[in-house]
This record gives sequence, C-alpha cells and structure tokens, in this order.
Amino acid sequence: MVQIKFGTDGWRAIIAREFTNDNVARVAAATAEWAKARSEGPAVVIGHDCRFAGEMFAEVTAKVLCAAGVKVYIAKGYVSTPMVSLGANKLGAFAGVVITASHNPPAYNGFKLKSGYGGPTIPEEISWVESHIPEVTEIPETDLDTWAAQGLLEWVDLEEMYYQHVLASFDMDLINNSGIRLGYDAMYGAGQRIALRLLSNIVPLHVDDNPGFHGQAPEPIHRNLTELSELIKGDNSIQAGLANDGDADRIGMYDEQGNFVDSHHIILLLIHYLHHYKGYTGKVVIAFSVSDKVKRLCEHYGLEYEVTKIGFKYICGKMVTDDVLLGGEESGGIAVKGHVPERDGIWCGLLLMEFMAQTGKNLNQLIEEVYAITGSFCFDRNDLHLTDALKNSIMEKCAAGAYQSFGQYQVQRVEDIDGYKFHLDDHSWVMIRASGTEPLLRVYAEAPDRAATDAILEAAKKTLLG
Repeated sequence: MVQIKFGTDGWRAIIAREFTNDNVARVAAATAEWAKARSEGPAVVIGHDCRFAGEMFAEVTAKVLCAAGVKVYIAKGYVSTPMVSLGANKLGAFAGVVITASHNPPAYNGFKLKSGYGGPTIPEEISWVESHIPEVTEIPETDLDTWAAQGLLEWVDLEEMYYQHVLASFDMDLINNSGIRLGYDAMYGAGQRIALRLLSNIVPLHVDDNPGFHGQAPEPIHRNLTELSELIKGDNSIQAGLANDGDADRIGMYDEQGNFVDSHHIILLLIHYLHHYKGYTGKVVIAFSVSDKVKRLCEHYGLEYEVTKIGFKYICGKMVTDDVLLGGEESGGIAVKGHVPERDGIWCGLLLMEFMAQTGKNLNQLIEEVYAITGSFCFDRNDLHLTDALKNSIMEKCAAGAYQSFGQYQVQRVEDIDGYKFHLDDHSWVMIRASGTEPLLRVYAEAPDRAATDAILEAAKKTLLG
C-alpha cells in the first residue's frame, strides 16, 4: 500500500506509479469523509488542469464523492486552480479539489484540497484527511451522467465564473486600450484560454494542447522561460512579459528589455501599488524564503508584517482570520486583498498591467520607485539534485550549527522558521531548505547585486558539497 502524504501544496506523485486511479480514489474517500464530518449536506467543486489524464482522475474523484453522498460540481475541460477556489467560494461549497501537480515535472500529477472560503485548506484539516485515507477504496462503476440524473452531480463553467469576476474587478478597457503589448507564456498550462479571452493586445507562447509540457516542468522561472525572454528582446513593441505555471496560480514577469522580474520584486510592486496608489491597508504575510526588502517596505509604510513557514496553506490561514493586504511566496504564488485568499498568477498579472496603464510607466520605472525606499537587490536560487543520504546529511549539519561560513562569507546569525537562513554581511543571506515534493535541496541567496548573489550561491554549493 502506498503511503499518501500531502506536501507544501497537496499530494503529488508520478502518474501510473503512485498516482493511480486506485490511490486517487483513496484520497477522494478521505475527502468525502472529511466533508461529511465537518458539514451537513456538503458539496465539493472539482477541476483539473492540462496535465496528462487529468480528466480521468477528476472523474474518479467525482464518482467516489457522489457514491458517498457528497454533491459534486465539476468543470468540463481544464481550469486553473484559482478558478476552482473561486468556484468553491461562490457556489457555497464545503471544499474544492484540483487535479494538478502545479509546477512539477510532466511525469507528476497531484491532488490539491481547497476550502469553501476560496483558498488552500489549513494544515490541521489536511492532517485530518491524511489520517483518514483508507487502505483501499472501490471505484464506483456508475457514470457521471447517472449521478447527474440523481442530482448528486452538476457540471459548471468555472472559467466563465472567473471571467465575470475579473470584469467586475478590473477596468479591462483601460488595460486593453493602454497600448501595452504583452508577451504571454502559458507554459502549456491552464491559464492559456482565459488569458486570451481577457487580453486583446497579447503575443502568446505555448498556448496549445500539450499534456507533457514538451518535456519541461511548467515552473515560471527564468531558466524555463528563455523563449519568452528572447521574444521580448527581439520585438520592441512588447512592453512586458507574463508567464504562469501549469495550474496558473504562480506568476513570472519580464520587463521591456526581456529581463526576468522575480516574485520578490512582484510582491514589492504589488504592495507599493495596493497601498501607496490604491490606499489599501492590511497585514503583509510572506513565506520564510521571501526577500527581507519586503520588511523594509512594510516598515516604511507602517504595515504589519508576518513571516510563515513555506507553503501557501500557512499564508492562507492568516488571510482567512486576519485583515491581509498581500500574502506571497518566493516561488511566485501571490494572493491579494479584493480576491479570494488564493494564489493567482493571472490576477496578479492584471494588477501589474493596471499599475502600468494607470501610471504610464514601465516595470523598470515602477521598480525604481520601490528601490528608492528599499534599496536595490538581487535574488536567485539553485536547485541541487542530491541523493537522499547527502540531502539529509546537509540538513543535519544545518541543525547542528556546523556551517559558520560559506567560503569568505561569515555567518552573523541564523533563522530556522522553515529551513535555515544564514544572514551574512551587507544585508546578504543564503538559505538552505530541502524540497517537500522533489528529491532536491534548494539554496537561495540575496545580495545587493547579481555578482555578489552569484558568488554567494557558488560558495554555498562548494561548502555543502565539499
């Protein structure tokens, strides 16, 4: 029997090895039990992204839930994770299920659990579901049409619901008539159709059906987006670039010169826009790996600031209970006030386009406004693919305080909220954390400029690998 564990954002596994119909049915059974234990007459919204066999796994989930007496709202065709979260909220459902492995490599699929407020389910509830996963669950033979005839299943258009929500929240005429031409890389993911519906002045990349993502993990980081970068560099009419991951809850951006704008800068830009320009207030909640410059900006504006463990479910927990302006992660997952408490790469991209349209400034000019407050900086991350033995050995050394320097860089202090952040001189730092979903070690670094960041990452690699 496969032991099923949820990571920072759902259960993910390799298709046809651990991620099978039988194991999906087991998780669906626990989800049904959870819904019935927490709610009378519960309903669950189900959607899947563009990954291989997503529709099949969504149907298995729906059959198990219906057989357990849980009402199911299910999307026809692929949808983004934010669409499922919004649907759960607007339909008054108890929960949402998204069949997606987000940014993981093409061999993976996954099972995300959302709650009725429209965001990730909090860790305590995820643990409850994990502890109730049965050893085996029979997949009902009854087809979806039969469940629909019995009133236990209803097909819904989650994309249209999301589209109308955007139109009610943004001045799309302002954005589309601003003259801003956008390069958009869907990475073959679930954001492709809605982006083309919403944005009229767009140059699209990778917006066709490719369940294997052309062999590349659909993670919106620079090394995966060189084609978008080159497109912008070769076309002076494009003012910005936007990319989303496989389920469109993460964001990557490019400036008008084809330079990558990472999530730290996006978080800073959004705080600056939402508070300074739009007058919104609230707490800023960020994951442990986010730039310390966010704290500096919050201090400047008098905004409360809180750091959580890595995993958007921790940020969402704060957004549900507190007045939160923005919640954000280093990995490109950002949620903002005025929307459901869910990461949304399309929504945040629209906010930045609105910012540009209203001010008449490009991303670089807006970043300079932020730098005037925080100072400039550069962030980067290396993913070290290691054996489990070496990965565990390095983390044990971190816990034991074995690393007092990385090459010439002396450690001044250490934080261990989630992983280990080693603070160095000159407001620089390096952080080490083992991935919760993949066999690798993540090494992050921040310094005043690119050369210093690269040097810190190289020194850390040499120290860790001996």
